[in-house]
Amino acid sequence: MLRFLTAGESHGPGLAVIVDGLPAGLAVDRGAIDAQLRRRQGGYGRGRRMAIEHDAVEILAGVRHGLTLGSPVALVVRNRDWANWEHTMAQDREAPEGAGGARRAPVTRPRPGHADLAGAAKHGHADVRNVLERASARETAARVAAGAIARQLLEHVGIAIASHVTAIGGARLSGEDQVPFEAIAALPPDAAIPCVDPRAAEAMVAAIDLAREDGDTLGGVFEVVAHGVPPGLGSYAQWDRRLDGRLGKALLSIPAVKAVSIGAGWESAALRGSEVHDEIVPDEPGAGATSWGLRRPTNRAGGIEGGVSNGEEIRVTARMKPLSTLSRPLASVDLETGAPGPAAIERTDTCAVPAAAVVGEAVVALVLADAFMEKFGQDSMAEIDDNYGAWRRRLRQRFGRGAQASTSEER
Repeated sequence: MLRFLTAGESHGPGLAVIVDGLPAGLAVDRGAIDAQLRRRQGGYGRGRRMAIEHDAVEILAGVRHGLTLGSPVALVVRNRDWANWEHTMAQDREAPEGAGGARRAPVTRPRPGHADLAGAAKHGHADVRNVLERASARETAARVAAGAIARQLLEHVGIAIASHVTAIGGARLSGEDQVPFEAIAALPPDAAIPCVDPRAAEAMVAAIDLAREDGDTLGGVFEVVAHGVPPGLGSYAQWDRRLDGRLGKALLSIPAVKAVSIGAGWESAALRGSEVHDEIVPDEPGAGATSWGLRRPTNRAGGIEGGVSNGEEIRVTARMKPLSTLSRPLASVDLETGAPGPAAIERTDTCAVPAAAVVGEAVVALVLADAFMEKFGQDSMAEIDDNYGAWRRRLRQRFGRGAQASTSEER
């Protein structure tokens, strides 16, 4: 089982993540991890915090000479902003002499839509900062670092992951057809709005500008696509091993994501079965390395049927609500005095949908890497390579007859 745990506060010294279950012998590219961290910091609509941080990973354990050891991998991403928060976030009872930053007052007016009030009620905190520091989306930097390693494992076996933004506020990508993976993967890694339609991207930028002027925030929609996923990942045997359920859980755990659909999930509820289900046809001869004998002319299932990958691209869409810190705050109640008043204002973004898409890629990579090792072995990359190669040969022998028959008929 591939699992991970993160730790750290938004304005603490840094974020840590331990990734357990990685096979031995996986080549780890630290630069590729940093590249994903930079992508998470980008996107139009981000706030001042991203001008302070320059995220880079430190590998503390589990890697030697560029290869995983099979033991837990420990990673750290330092917070540069910690220097400005040492007094407020001091870990000892008293801040050390020479600690930097101002002495900030306790946060007592929870923000509607944030974990502030629910977290304070759960743990009995009087200062809501004890909640918001951990509930902050800053934690996702640790997940992106972990996901970047999972992505390297998937790339080794021919699975590629990309994402794009399809809507921000009321501005959205037009058209009902699925955007080809190649067009999504071709988007520049530093795109202000990673949208395949430049006109739609311009409209999204304008919507963000208007929301910023109004002291408001915007949510939106992004899609994550995994290309080259073999059939057979996941399981229909138990509810908690179903691949679609695991992906849904991972994506819904991203702060502000409120809904997830697989393939044409939302639209399919209003259609007939004959309009939804993907027919099965023989694969074309010479269809490429991912060919296994059968294919689907359409992919409304999003690459998953019965909780198991079916050999088509996996496509998952997430819908993100607007962020909960507004510069023109909504009404709240002071937890110390009971008096009504405006909610607290914390430093935030106007829109973080492009960044959330990068986090979405990371958690999808973690789920798929876990499912892949579940089927093909977890101890070493050599074991995985042997098992996967043998399985693919057997799969083509078993299901490739349709393509062979089509070729014979053509002759």
